[in-house]
Amino acid sequence: MERSGWQQEEKEGECGECREAKRRKEAAHPTKGNVQQKEEAKEERDVRRIIKMLKEVWMQVGLENVDSHEGVLVKALLDSGAMGMFANKKFVEKNGFKLEKLDRPVRIRNVDGTENSRGLVTHEIEVNVYY
Repeated sequence: MERSGWQQEEKEGECGECREAKRRKEAAHPTKGNVQQKEEAKEERDVRRIIKMLKEVWMQVGLENVDSHEGVLVKALLDSGAMGMFANKKFVEKNGFKLEKLDRPVRIRNVDGTENSRGLVTHEIEVNVYY
């Protein structure tokens, strides 16, 4: 008879949550003799702190239409981890930017690796960006 996951963990003496709690405790309070573990725990905390600080950075920028030389001020998300610079199609059309069809559409992936629900990027625009 095959054991379920929790029965297997019970047999081994610890559930997954207990092991994770123990790992976090050891990372936060490493033993004096294990300097490498202490350094790794500090690096992990530093990386988490940096990621949280850079989570969202917004900036007001100007976009100039290269055909009409008219501009529009927008609030832009920076350091988002995006694969490039993107604009909403309705925004582009509303502000009179000329859409150019790409030779080959670009597949966009989300942070978790899944394909973006909006589908492929099929067009591009040419703008001057001022900040």
